[in-house]
Amino acid sequence: MDIKTFDQWVDTLSTALTAGQKAGLSQAQIQNSAKKLGDYLASNVVPDAPENKVIKALWEHGSNQERQSLANMMVKMVESHQQKL
Repeated sequence: MDIKTFDQWVDTLSTALTAGQKAGLSQAQIQNSAKKLGDYLASNVVPDAPENKVIKALWEHGSNQERQSLANMMVKMVESHQQKL
């Protein structure tokens, strides 16, 4: 997967969110999965886009609760993106 822009990144998250919803995941399960994904990405992926660098910095400096809040906001952003399509 070659993601070069913020919009491509949001589209990728949107695809994953749709798959989770179709699989019957609850909102809480989706949000918890988003946090786990954030933990993985922060530990294993070097951000290449400025937006991703900001997200990683926020993640690294946030408490566990703040990270969950950030994950929840990301899910909300993707849901908003889906409604615009």
